[in-house]
Amino acid sequence: MSDQPRILAFAGSARRDSVNKKLIGVAAAAATRAGGLVSLIDLADFPMPLYDGDLEAADGLPEHAIRLQDLLLEHDALLLAAPEYNSGITPLMKNTIDWVSRSVGGRPGLDCLRGKTAALTSASTGALGGLRGLIHLRYVLQHVGVMVLPDQVAVMRAGEAFADDGELADPARREAIDGLAARLVATAGRLSAGG
Repeated sequence: MSDQPRILAFAGSARRDSVNKKLIGVAAAAATRAGGLVSLIDLADFPMPLYDGDLEAADGLPEHAIRLQDLLLEHDALLLAAPEYNSGITPLMKNTIDWVSRSVGGRPGLDCLRGKTAALTSASTGALGGLRGLIHLRYVLQHVGVMVLPDQVAVMRAGEAFADDGELADPARREAIDGLAARLVATAGRLSAGG
């Protein structure tokens, strides 16, 4: 059994050419280099209807919500790249959290989130890099029992931020992502080991 922390990484966008999908790829690679066992997923592979209590009562949880719960239970930490929509969390990210937080088969939904460690990143073509959305996401995650690292990385002017090879062009930004990933791996590793 490995003592490496298991990290689930994804972006809060389903758009194929999303700058946050590019960013989560960079961050996931950094977490792997730092010693984490990273599973990078795409929320486009987990389509779910907009959360509706009547729909849940009639049909239960969507299959993809249960798959995501199972994945979350297998991981110690979360690495997220979160776009900002109108100064807040994206509907996709919020809907994902809403569905996976529901109970299924006698298992409390929050079991798959509570006690996880998370690191937050964002990318935006604007001047703030998605910082306002991270404030909202941090609040939501903390409410469902996730411990969010205090530091975060926002990549501004993301349309110009990535080199042709997909890496961040600015060495300072690469260093910031590397540092955040290393802190996530170290923190999740200590907590999963009970230390």
